Amino acid sequence: MDLKRWLDRWVPALLIAIAFAAFPLATPVQAALPPGNAVKDPAAILRNALPIEQSDLQTLQHRLESTSDDLRAKRWSALVNTVKRSQALLSTRADAIVASLPEAKQSEGQSLITTLQAQMDTLVASSESSDRDRFLDDRRAALSTVGDLEALLVGDFPFAIPSDFDALPRLLGRATVEIETTKGSVTAVVDGYNAPITAGAFVDLVKQGFYDGLPFTRAEDFYVLQTGDPKGPETGYIDPKTKAERQVPLEIMVPGEAEPFYNATFEDLGRFEATPVLPFATLGTMGWAHSDESLADGSSQFFFFLYEAELTPAGLNLVDGRYSAFGYVVDGFDVLEELGIDDSIVRARLIDGGENLKAHA
Repeated sequence: MDLKRWLDRWVPALLIAIAFAAFPLATPVQAALPPGNAVKDPAAILRNALPIEQSDLQTLQHRLESTSDDLRAKRWSALVNTVKRSQALLSTRADAIVASLPEAKQSEGQSLITTLQAQMDTLVASSESSDRDRFLDDRRAALSTVGDLEALLVGDFPFAIPSDFDALPRLLGRATVEIETTKGSVTAVVDGYNAPITAGAFVDLVKQGFYDGLPFTRAEDFYVLQTGDPKGPETGYIDPKTKAERQVPLEIMVPGEAEPFYNATFEDLGRFEATPVLPFATLGTMGWAHSDESLADGSSQFFFFLYEAELTPAGLNLVDGRYSAFGYVVDGFDVLEELGIDDSIVRARLIDGGENLKAHA
């Protein structure tokens, strides 16, 4: 590799490492790369984070997502084979998938299965044509339908939130938020299944109009874009009832656990190689800020994670396991990359999922 290519590849990583080391809200942590390729698509992360078990649908989802490796390498023959295997799986297991849904949702599920079968026919054709852009569009549509089917499987909220946090709002599901800025709008999905208290605090403040007009107070390339610091001397949200700052605990869900860990980092837990259910693994991951004095004093400030996923994958970014991720930007990435310290939020509004917000226990 020549010097220019080496510099182009590794200088951004060095800058990221320096930025992490300088971040006043964090201290360095040693972590190892997780096995396999980190998932960097926010839609895929959100699908994987649903609290469901349905092996047919999840196998279909992961097979289609895995075609990215063959697509990058232009291994069209292998890609076509994977798509056809996925189509065959759907054909043989369609009835079982519908039967696994709650009875009240089986009619909707059958309609989605019919849509997905037609999309798979289209996906086979686009893979056989070796048309990259067409294939990506068709795969995105099919995976969206898979995600809709998976969402039908979600039942009651999967765990009890500790009574210590009964006074805090919680999001018992997901919500979609549009954040209008001085450079344009971004849309984000906030995940209460895995970070109910953090997501609940955020959505509650959005509904109150708390973020409207607030500036971005920190903007660093390859690193973070932070906002949520209220005007005046306070650094967080003052609850009008208690007249005190409302504080939100560190909240991190780990795969295989029944509920999130609270106010404990991966260092504290001895899980140095863990990757959370909601990883900082893609541009626009939303994280909840806290001070370096306490894990439990996050209040209203949050940040968008900005970094090169290929250079700092999940498990090696020094933020996983130290901050609560609670959502992902799903649209408006071009706007996100243009925002800086001179910009601000014009308005944040709730688009969908407001019924999942509960004021307290």
